[in-house]
Amino acid sequence: MRAISLFVIQLLFPALIMAQENLQSELFTTLQAKDSILFNIGFNKCDISQFEMLVGDDFEFYHDKSGITKSKSAFIESIKNGLCNMDYKARRELVSGSLEVYPLENKGVLYGAIQTGKHCFYEKKKDQEEYFTSIAKFTHVWKLENGNWKLVRGLSYDHRQKNE
Repeated sequence: MRAISLFVIQLLFPALIMAQENLQSELFTTLQAKDSILFNIGFNKCDISQFEMLVGDDFEFYHDKSGITKSKSAFIESIKNGLCNMDYKARRELVSGSLEVYPLENKGVLYGAIQTGKHCFYEKKKDQEEYFTSIAKFTHVWKLENGNWKLVRGLSYDHRQKNE
């Protein structure tokens, strides 16, 4: 019985340590703001300067429909020549209440964070109403570099045509 108790404690202890950040914590609100800048300004308005500012030099992006992008420059180029050069306007919207943030520490010192959530995508073609295209999950790994948060890994996955 004692062996089972020790096993349960070992299994649950990491979950207790890695609890989601409080929604009012500085870490949560900081990364929530970074997400907003990245998508509401960068993605939705094709302001490439936001990607240049927030994406780390060692960035990698994994997408379940379009594959892997292995560098910051390739990612920014794909936004500039893809997303911002289509015959429609794309828009991303964070699903309210879905954002979660988990701190990453090394011996008690914060060095990064994992951010997860769900987002919806919409399209608007010229002279047409905007319409829903998909919902997906995302996971972002942020690294604290010289006091600045940099997005170093991005995963966008489980794209679906409707909210299932």
